[in-house]
Amino acid sequence: MPEPVTIGPVTVCVIPLAAGECLNVAALTQWGAAWRVQAYPAGFALLLHPSGPVLLDTGYGPQVPRLMRRWPGVLYGLITPVRLAAGGTAAAQLARMRLEIRSIKTVIVSHLHADHVGDLRAFPAARFVLDGKAYPPLRGLRGLRAVRRAFLPELLPPDFEARTDALAFAPAPAWLAPFAEAADVFADQSVWAVRVPGHAPGMIALVVREAATGEGGSEWTLLATDAAWNVRALREGGEVHPLARIAFFDVQQERRSRQQLQAWLALHPRARVIVSHDVPETRLLESRPVSL
Repeated sequence: MPEPVTIGPVTVCVIPLAAGECLNVAALTQWGAAWRVQAYPAGFALLLHPSGPVLLDTGYGPQVPRLMRRWPGVLYGLITPVRLAAGGTAAAQLARMRLEIRSIKTVIVSHLHADHVGDLRAFPAARFVLDGKAYPPLRGLRGLRAVRRAFLPELLPPDFEARTDALAFAPAPAWLAPFAEAADVFADQSVWAVRVPGHAPGMIALVVREAATGEGGSEWTLLATDAAWNVRALREGGEVHPLARIAFFDVQQERRSRQQLQAWLALHPRARVIVSHDVPETRLLESRPVSL
């Protein structure tokens, strides 16, 4: 008789990308850093799932600089100036990778800040998957009230709500502790969404299985989105300057979310970490020490 075929866990390849960048003062994004202007990439990610290519966010799109040249978007641009090179959008980059725009059937939206949804309109065939708590607090905001929340409603497609699917959160598996709830995004345990609100309402992070097995969490990639400005701060507990907290939707929630991610990383020290505004880690973490 033939040997039974063992089917291993579903794995997903994570390709970190960036569409544009913003300028900010380093000392605001990391307590103790120099008071100098620094460029921060507007990161997004391409997830190569067996069902097809999927995006996490989109970075900036061509409409963002245009909105920042007129009132009240000009205030957003003054606080965080944006640079977007020709051909630098998510849609343009995917085209160079020979991926059809209409092949993107799912865009997972971490939160609704302009640097994460700037190119949503470029994906007409996509459904938008996000936490159901992300949009309601922002839905009615316009003008200065919207800019205050880093939200530019003009970036959303006219049929945004009709194309939105809320993540189904349920009790999390034990290995995702300290997170009590998680959403199995594709119902195959390859991509898990956890709630990390505070920086923005309904913000999520993703935990993605990139390998069948690993040691110290090395099979997993944590896409922490905007839970920290840089990887080192998330791993080592760095804080932003108090002035930067003015922009947070909920300061206490932001701190709790960051602490939960740090606690998960302490249990999975070899997991790859990618945040939206920093150079992504590689998966070659065998030399990273494991705390016992």
